[in-house]
Amino acid sequence: MKIIIDTHIYLWALAKPNKIATEKRRELESLANTIYVSSITIAELMIKASLGKLTIDFDPLVLTEEMGFVPLDFSAADAVLLQTLPFHHRDPFDRMLIAQAIAQKFSIMSDDRKFERYECRLV
Repeated sequence: MKIIIDTHIYLWALAKPNKIATEKRRELESLANTIYVSSITIAELMIKASLGKLTIDFDPLVLTEEMGFVPLDFSAADAVLLQTLPFHHRDPFDRMLIAQAIAQKFSIMSDDRKFERYECRLV
């Protein structure tokens, strides 16, 4: 399975893996799955760091690869879906991750219950 992880799942995987539900942790660790970290997640982290809301004292690209995750660029084709994506969720980063998962036909892993309102495959 190809899985895009939401930003909080990425941060938990790096620093607090026990916060991730057991069944989700199994999916993250399964060699049968490819786990993607979207460029949207990296952008969200960098913006929050620049605003002082988050301290980033690591290189997220290096850590992504060390964790065995795969970086995933957000494309123009992913962005086009944003025009018709319902506004169940107002967070622009989450909306872009959802659009990317739908456009790429990937699953998405998040603990955000608002994701359930979209026609995307959730893990």
